[in-house]
Amino acid sequence: MPILIGIIAGYCLSITFGIVDFTPVVNASWFELPSFTTPIFNLTAILMILPVGFVVLAEHVGHLIVTGHIIDRDLMQEPGLHRSLLGDGISNILSGFVGATPNTTYGENIGVMAMTKVFSVYVIGVAACLAIFISFCGKATAMIRTIPTPVMGGVCVLLFGVIAAAGVRILVERRVNYSNSSNLLLTAVVLVVGVSGASISLSGIEMKGMVLASIIAAFCGVTFSAAKVRFD
Repeated sequence: MPILIGIIAGYCLSITFGIVDFTPVVNASWFELPSFTTPIFNLTAILMILPVGFVVLAEHVGHLIVTGHIIDRDLMQEPGLHRSLLGDGISNILSGFVGATPNTTYGENIGVMAMTKVFSVYVIGVAACLAIFISFCGKATAMIRTIPTPVMGGVCVLLFGVIAAAGVRILVERRVNYSNSSNLLLTAVVLVVGVSGASISLSGIEMKGMVLASIIAAFCGVTFSAAKVRFD
C-alpha cells in the first residue's frame, strides 16, 4: 500500500506541474494486440548473451533464498531449486518464441512482498491476469508509459533497497565470519566489480556489471574452496 500511495502521489504531482503528456493515451486505441515476433537464431547474438545465463542462475538462487527468508519457508527444499529452475527455464523458452521479454525472477516483486506481507500465490495469479489484460488494452499501456521516470525511479530505489537489506540480513543470520580473509576478499571483489562498471572484452564479447561479478564470484568461490581443501 505505501508503494501504491507513493506512485499515485508522485503521479498527481507530475500532473499538477504539467510533466505528464496524455496525448499518447488519447491517440491509443482501446484494443491493441501486443507485438509478437518469431525468434531469429544468430550465433554472435547467442554468444553475447550467453554470459547473462550466469547472472540469471545466480540471481534465481539468491532470490529463492531471500524469498524463503521473507516468508519463513525453506523454498530450496519445497518446491525445491530444481523445480524452480525448471519453471524459470520453460517460461523463458516460451517467452522467447513469441518475442516477449525474459521471465526470470525479479527483485521488484520480492521487495513488494517484503513490504506488503502478502505472500499468496492467488494474488500473484490475479496480478498476472491483470498484466495480460492490460497488454491488450492500448490506452492502459499508454497510461502506464506516462508515469514519469523519476516516480518509477523512486519506487525502484525502495524496492531494490529492500532486496539489498534482505541480503544483508541473510549474511547476519548465517553469521558469515568476516574475520576470515577469504570471505572478506570475495565480498569486496564482487561488490566493487558489480557496482564500479568494470568490464572485460573477449573476442568482441563484453562482460560487465552483474555478469562479470557473477562469473568472478563463481571463480573465486571455487578457487578459495579448493585452496582450503588443499591446505587444511
